[in-house]
Amino acid sequence: MEDKSKQVALITGAYKGIGLETAKQLGQQGITVVVTARDQTKVDGAIAKLQAEGINAHGLVLDVSDAAHYGDAVQFLEKQFGKLDILVNNAGVMLDTEWGGNTTSTTTPELLRKTFDTNFFGVVALTQALLPLIRKSEAGRIVNVSSILGSLTAHSDPESPIYSNKTFAYDASKTALNAFTVHLAHELKDTKIKVNSAHPGWVKTDLGTSAAPMEIPEGATTEVDLATLGQDGVNGSYVHLGRTLPW
Repeated sequence: MEDKSKQVALITGAYKGIGLETAKQLGQQGITVVVTARDQTKVDGAIAKLQAEGINAHGLVLDVSDAAHYGDAVQFLEKQFGKLDILVNNAGVMLDTEWGGNTTSTTTPELLRKTFDTNFFGVVALTQALLPLIRKSEAGRIVNVSSILGSLTAHSDPESPIYSNKTFAYDASKTALNAFTVHLAHELKDTKIKVNSAHPGWVKTDLGTSAAPMEIPEGATTEVDLATLGQDGVNGSYVHLGRTLPW
């Protein structure tokens, strides 16, 4: 890959938690980071934290479920940098209210649509909008932040630690996201762009809760590793801390 000081990364949902930590770790490697959030106050707060660490950080207001924002992102990146080297699709929501059970039969179409708008449809549309800029990179990297909860293999295995946890809307959206990873990676297999799904792990965040065993810096590791893969790195894979997961 090219000199990291010349690389530009955009991380969605990067005003806190794993997204912000991913931006921090990429920035510490000399990569220019563009962080996004749904409102300007959150964007400004993230930029301030990163710049206090000496990181070259920029920000954008971007709601991944709102197609009206995509053009602004494209124009900003085109004008400021002329390309995009790394896209980390980190933004996501879990709107299911039950945890530790299975309420699939009562999950409403509205909940499914709202979850998929952010976790799947928004990711696909934003990536498609930014792909022409990623093609201008010497070695583009696309990281789709998934979850082990998107693994149909793990959900089907009675011995799996997630077997009893069936948050249908969230899980299905991450399974669909994994399908996007596989399909886009195949389309781009003859280019220098690599596309992979990352499972950060069970991390102490608003989504993961304080009971999670992993701290935020470790949770960002998989995203950062996939964002900075070398030429011989994996493509079309589903990864957690360097280990390939079952689809």
